[in-house]
Amino acid sequence: MPQLNRKLLILSRYARLGASSRLRIYQFISFLENSEFQIDVEPLLDDKYIINLYAGRRKRLWDIVKTYCKRLLTIKKSARFDVVWVEKELLPWLPAWLELSLLPSRTKLVVDYDDAIFHQYDQHKSALVRWLLGNKIDAIMRRANLVIAGNAYLADRARQAGAKWVEILPTVVDTTRYTVAPILDRKHITIGWIGSPATAHYLQQIAPALREIGKIKNVKLVAVGANANQLEGLPVTVIKWTEASEVQEIQNFDIGIMPLPDEPFARGKCGYKLIQCMACGVPVVASPIGANAEIVRDGIEGFWASSQADWVSVLTQLIDDSSLRISMGTAGRERVESVYSLDVAAAKLAHLLSSLVAPASSDLP
Repeated sequence: MPQLNRKLLILSRYARLGASSRLRIYQFISFLENSEFQIDVEPLLDDKYIINLYAGRRKRLWDIVKTYCKRLLTIKKSARFDVVWVEKELLPWLPAWLELSLLPSRTKLVVDYDDAIFHQYDQHKSALVRWLLGNKIDAIMRRANLVIAGNAYLADRARQAGAKWVEILPTVVDTTRYTVAPILDRKHITIGWIGSPATAHYLQQIAPALREIGKIKNVKLVAVGANANQLEGLPVTVIKWTEASEVQEIQNFDIGIMPLPDEPFARGKCGYKLIQCMACGVPVVASPIGANAEIVRDGIEGFWASSQADWVSVLTQLIDDSSLRISMGTAGRERVESVYSLDVAAAKLAHLLSSLVAPASSDLP
């Protein structure tokens, strides 16, 4: 066993039920422990918060106060660690000067972004919020010793903000868990979407195309993780998401889809739904927005679709051609193994964090 001599404090946004924290933080912990890190993980928001959020129940003010008090106590002990890795920000909706003043000046700070969270502040409908917090994430990026960005859009923002060191680390999957299932002779062609209630409304963007495709007798449309009331008027079957069942649900897809609007926040998305499908050998159709256009090469792992007519055309092409589905699915699996796998990303992450501890023998700029 290697000697554990580097202490890492991880301040995640959520506990394990939060998708961003699970994918950007928790799935790397065992790899980092094997790379000689001693790790403490302190989420800001617990699993109960996520359950209530998706059920539409708001957190009580007193609960929020207690949550922030706990985070403040955690920050106080950060000086005992070699590196502090923060998911997004320490204290949401509070100014950067307050947040950063709590960290010791010598603390090696890593911040991780898989969403364009800066737009919730700089594009807020309230002028007061824009004035107080519009530059908050930029200030955090400048203070950080390392900014880890999930895609090029987020990395460009960090560089524009004046970040010292920026690295792109895409959101990835464990390819030992996401596997290709045997091809079965099914009665229906299943077109599937997977996500959470926070993004399910994007399916309404292609509602006309889905209604048209839904008229095809042997086609079934499913949405894993949406709330049924978000998809009213669409011929879509809603399936409950669980971590235990998500891979099997994707393996039941014949085609995966990921529509996105061409707007700032969507450009910060990391295309994880596409990577999940591709890892299971499922061909995909995606809006060529942000990371989607980086992950899927049009005509190789799937297709890009910008208009309603595009969506109908390429989905129909895949529905009618089983050999095309197989070849694109195979190409997608190969791409995930080489670019978007946990093994590849974990090795890079361990190197980046180790470099902060021993910059003299690293590639640290």
